[in-house]
Amino acid sequence: MYISKWLLSLFIIMFLLLLSWTCALVMQRNPLPFPDPGSRIFSTPSAEAKAAVVALLAQHGIAERFRADSDGVLRSIMWDGTIINQPTAAVLQKVGGATASIGIVVTDPVQSAEQAAAFLRQQGFQAEVVLDVEPTLPIAFVVTDALSGTVLNFRKHIIHLPKPDSLNN
Repeated sequence: MYISKWLLSLFIIMFLLLLSWTCALVMQRNPLPFPDPGSRIFSTPSAEAKAAVVALLAQHGIAERFRADSDGVLRSIMWDGTIINQPTAAVLQKVGGATASIGIVVTDPVQSAEQAAAFLRQQGFQAEVVLDVEPTLPIAFVVTDALSGTVLNFRKHIIHLPKPDSLNN
């Protein structure tokens, strides 16, 4: 049986690509934006503290994937989806002083935040939707007393967010 060199080469290349993607997934370094499970966001009090936490996480196998800084937040996005922030005082004030957040991926952030706030109010908690935390990002926050020091944020899939290098403009 004769197998063309081109066909064999194509098969080997496809196999190596699949093998490298599988290794990346196993090492929690998926190069693709799928799946987007949301994020867990933690804040630091200073840029120096943020750098130290990011370096510490890297020592334990959770490396920085990329930075997505904006006018209000210095943001390191780690390979496992964890985000380490250093927000300005104005941003912290808008989210009621919360220093952590649970990021949830939805198709309509505003509608989902309104529904979540309504649900929490039905459960007897206070909940307020805040939309202007970072005007350059389409993220809706729910500030609630159901969480201590933590807010909920609703955002679109990562492929629908602005590119990180465009956030500072």
